[in-house]
Order: sequence, then C-alpha cells, then structure tokens
Amino acid sequence: MTRIRYRWWLAAVLAAGAGAQAESLGVIGPVYRIAEEDLLAMIERRLREKEATGELARLRAQAVERGRQAVLRPAPLALPVVQAPRTYHVDPTYVLDKNIVDATGRLLFAAGTRANPLDIVSMPRKLLFFDGRDARQVALAAQLVGAQAGAVKPVLTGGSYLDLMRRWRMPVYFDQRGLLVRKLSIARVPALVSQEGKRLRIDEMVPPVAAASGVTP
Repeated sequence: MTRIRYRWWLAAVLAAGAGAQAESLGVIGPVYRIAEEDLLAMIERRLREKEATGELARLRAQAVERGRQAVLRPAPLALPVVQAPRTYHVDPTYVLDKNIVDATGRLLFAAGTRANPLDIVSMPRKLLFFDGRDARQVALAAQLVGAQAGAVKPVLTGGSYLDLMRRWRMPVYFDQRGLLVRKLSIARVPALVSQEGKRLRIDEMVPPVAAASGVTP
C-alpha cells in the first residue's frame, strides 16, 4: 500500500470510529431526581434549629465546663491506699533496644547500651505521691511537706491541685495519665520517692486514722 493510499485508509477508519462513538444508544432506564437532602444543607439546618431552641448554647456551655473541669480536676489515677508500710527500690537504668544514629547514619549509641540518669543528674527533692481526695493522705502530706522545709514536692494522683495550692500557698503538681507512677513503679499511695545512691527509694506510708482539720504545711 502506498503512503497516499494508507493515509486515505486511516482517515476512513477514524471517521468510521468517530461515527460509531456518536451513535445514540437510546434510553437505558428511567432517570430520577436526587431525593436525599444535601449533607451540608442538612447540617446547617439542624444547627439553626438547635440555635433557635437554645440547645446549641447549652451544648457549648457543657463543652466549656468539661474543659474547665479537666484542667481543674484531672482524671484521677486508680491507685489503692497503703495498708501496711513498705520500702522498695527502683533501678532507673534503661537499655537501648535499637541503634541510635545521627542524620548521616553514623552510629551514636549501639543497641544494648545501658544508661542510668542518676549518673548524670541527681534528684534534689523528694516526690510525694498522694490522693488529694483523701483527707488522711492530705494531712500526712501536709505534715511531711511542712517538716522537711521545701525538700518535698507534692504530686497528686487525684483531687484538685488548685485547691491545695490556694490552701498551702505553694506549687502542687498532678501526675496526669500516670506517667510518673508507671515509670517509678508506684502501686499504692501515699508514696515518698527519694534518691539512694544510684537507685530510687520508694516508701509506702500508711495515712493516719483521723485527719486534722485545716492542716497547712
């Protein structure tokens, strides 16, 4: 086939194909209008309805109050009260489970490396973990904090740290989500954590039977 005849043949094929694509296939089935309400329109309509009835303002107020209570009174930790005094030690040494490298891939610390934070920094103050909802534990904490003159840092596992800060006129902390009690293996409160050599000493103390009223550290 010559080049000219080939061009004519290709043009005919393309024209035939174009004509085939433009052929009407008829009606396949009935066509219906969309009956569902637009999602954004539905959301906007419902918000306007809740705003008109005052429900939206109530929901906003509830959300604000939940946030306020989460700050003022964080979720308490489920720790039982000490029933008998006990002292044990925790070794804070940790072991790397993988290699630590820099941005270029150079090895900094190999897997299996052991490190003890107490080799680098010391623990200048003791940590006292207690439940601020228990008046007996609060009384014991006030006694220890007052007797050791700034050497004890109070850490709540439940209750309002702001209430104690106002009463004691000193910083009071809260172990949110139990990060510290898990790291220090604290299972009961009140518990006093102090450094003893290269280990941490945990003293579980039994709170007094009756708490004094109006105790301040």
